[in-house]
Amino acid sequence: MMLKQLLSKNSPFFLTKLFVTSLVGLLVIEFIIMLCATGSLYSVISDPVEHGQIYVVAFLFAIIITFITDAIVSRSPKRMILLVVFAFLYIPMLMLIIYSFNSSRLVTVWGGFSTKWYGELVDNSALLKAVGLSLSIACASATVAIILGTLASYVIVRFRRFKGSNLFSFMTTAPLVMPDVITGLALLLLFVGMGQLIGWPQDRGVITIWLAHVTFCTAYVTVVVSARLRELDRSIEEAAMDLGANPLKVFFVITLPMIAPSLVSGWLLAFTLSLDDLVIASFVAGPGSTTLPMLIFSKVRLGVSPDINALATIILLIVALIGFASWILMRKREKRRLQEIRGVK
Repeated sequence: MMLKQLLSKNSPFFLTKLFVTSLVGLLVIEFIIMLCATGSLYSVISDPVEHGQIYVVAFLFAIIITFITDAIVSRSPKRMILLVVFAFLYIPMLMLIIYSFNSSRLVTVWGGFSTKWYGELVDNSALLKAVGLSLSIACASATVAIILGTLASYVIVRFRRFKGSNLFSFMTTAPLVMPDVITGLALLLLFVGMGQLIGWPQDRGVITIWLAHVTFCTAYVTVVVSARLRELDRSIEEAAMDLGANPLKVFFVITLPMIAPSLVSGWLLAFTLSLDDLVIASFVAGPGSTTLPMLIFSKVRLGVSPDINALATIILLIVALIGFASWILMRKREKRRLQEIRGVK
């Protein structure tokens, strides 16, 4: 019992346990890997720069061993489950971040710590152009998708009884289950047919990519906002209408602020999906409209470039900061709303 208390996270000895376990795990994993690979541990110790990749892999395994040890000591299956989930989700990202500081031009070979690839991003005009194009398309697509998705979800939830309501609901969410290849091919044929029929679009480019992204992003926003609308207490809206407010005013003054967290979540989801899309954009893009995923994919086919790792690390950091800031704002808003409800009661 005394040992368990000393090794618990509330104990001041937890950091010592974490460091010692990580160090032991690092040495053990390094010894096993090098023994299996070269049969000699001396070469790793004598030339750590050349064998830096072994250190990186061993360090990640040491972290996992640390949390496994902590879960065993505390006898908590919840921590083991969290370990598996977080390891599955974030170890690839952690490897990407580590290798963005690799000085070697060969991504699979560790050449030492360096930040030169971050500096070279500034001089890569093609990469910066692709980043700017992807961000602008993602912002525009998410904004339009929020408007269309909110209107569609409001019609589905609030106006359930109208002719063709089931068909409308199905067609709105159909892109969720439609393969990207089918969606991209269908949009390509649509744009080609429109160009032959009405003369627009004459050339596929930014506009066609934006329209294609709005198409499938709207479906995701509709699902997110609809879930929030179904949870709302309609008595508040009915009370506002009883006091003389028209339906339009009720929507903007009452409904819209109450579903604001879902709007933020839907916008971020649509932004991420648009920024990440490769398949659909490849179908509807034209010359001079290369998005960031398309550029990365073309580079990967020829061999991964280290500056791509640096760019991906920056994008991960930005997305993490935006997501964390949004979570804090929504949490504060939710706390404020609960305090107001308790104050009224």
